[in-house]
Amino acid sequence: MTHAHLTAWFVALILFFIALGLHKSGKEKGFKVVQMILRLFYILIIVTGVMLLTSISNISLLYIVKAVIGLWVVSMFELILVRMAKQKSTSIFWIQLVVTFVVALYLGFMLPLGFDFI
Repeated sequence: MTHAHLTAWFVALILFFIALGLHKSGKEKGFKVVQMILRLFYILIIVTGVMLLTSISNISLLYIVKAVIGLWVVSMFELILVRMAKQKSTSIFWIQLVVTFVVALYLGFMLPLGFDFI
């Protein structure tokens, strides 16, 4: 399940930057299509994350914190794209995205389940 979760995150990250590029180049129809596909990947990320969380027999508070931070990252992806489409400021959301993404990666390497695909 870790592979599916990481793959969903990787594809979502790529789609996020594709959506940013489409919006900056003025291709609104393409932007909306990619944004909808990205929302599907949000669901895949959440479902696989819940499955990973429920598969852990000895759940600690750090796993819960990592799950909340992961949801925060997904929220920042969506807020950045929505606010960009509405021509509003996104700088505070970019800061939150970078900080939460780094913390999520750190916790991913630190926790015992870690990245078990290596």
